[in-house]
Amino acid sequence: MTNSAPKLSICIATFKRGKFIGRTLDSILKQMQPNVEIVIVDGASPDNTSEVMAKYTLNHPEISYFREEENSGVDADFDKAVGYAKGDFCWLMTDDDLLKPDAIKTVLSSLNEEDDLVIVNSEVRNVDLSQVFENQRLKFQTDRVYNSPKNDELFADTAGYLSFIGCVVIRRSFWLSRERAAYYGTLFIHVGVIFQSPSIKNVRVLSEPQIIIRYGNAMWSSRTFEVWMFLWPELVWSFPDFSNQAKRKVCRKEPWRNHKALFHNRALGSYSFSVFKKISEKYISKSEKTVAFFLSIFPASLANMIMVLYFSKQVPSAGMALHDLLYSSNAGLLSRFVSRLFIKRRP
Repeated sequence: MTNSAPKLSICIATFKRGKFIGRTLDSILKQMQPNVEIVIVDGASPDNTSEVMAKYTLNHPEISYFREEENSGVDADFDKAVGYAKGDFCWLMTDDDLLKPDAIKTVLSSLNEEDDLVIVNSEVRNVDLSQVFENQRLKFQTDRVYNSPKNDELFADTAGYLSFIGCVVIRRSFWLSRERAAYYGTLFIHVGVIFQSPSIKNVRVLSEPQIIIRYGNAMWSSRTFEVWMFLWPELVWSFPDFSNQAKRKVCRKEPWRNHKALFHNRALGSYSFSVFKKISEKYISKSEKTVAFFLSIFPASLANMIMVLYFSKQVPSAGMALHDLLYSSNAGLLSRFVSRLFIKRRP
């Protein structure tokens, strides 16, 4: 790397990823450019992450590794990584996914003086990368540009996808100019930075996938119900610059009120009687509470089989939903049999 300031900093917040981060770094290092650096903040991982990183920093001076004494959460660690970075733009890369060939070259060529944010598309695979769930997460056929404030179209088109932080390439000065601490603990600090008021104005979306997502490997899998029923919708619906119509295209305001959502979470093993007790005071009517209670004690393995049957009869794009169900602790032999039976019958 030259002595001049880099154009792009690949910023990674990591925790307990000693098993995966080496392969992630290999996918980055094989396509490094002179004007690119890698900044890694380790949230005091108790596994062998520091040992893995010692080998990489020894041989790759373009990597800056910062190990925290205490874990302060993924949001704070990404914020620290951007603070340590020196690049004009920061790619908020995940610690277990892979870059596709020529991804860095493609992103560098797309960066210009006008854009504050570049969103890169992704391909989605299973945990061991052997199965492709989606060739393109964003179903865009061409690149798109959004350059007006309070842009409902931008929010409706991209906010849901932006729950994946690895798609974000953001101007460092823009990031540092925004409120960030208020979004610590949301798990989606980048979404808060992008859509807080005044919302970001100059955005470019690259339609060609540049990342391979390792789906099903999220660190917060044990908090699935809390994340998608509360943390995520509360964040989405907190932004004042967008219409309720645009927000509804991203997620329901109170998805935990939806009985199908509760049943689905029961099938996944993330909704139970103990969870019901924690949220029961949120229900307004007696009938709402009664249904929510019944779903919390519904036989979990039967719920799993029913949802597997439902998704097995859907189009192939239900692959990720089926994956979650079949890898749930509630999945039994009947669920797997139903899945195999109906997937084979698809036209």
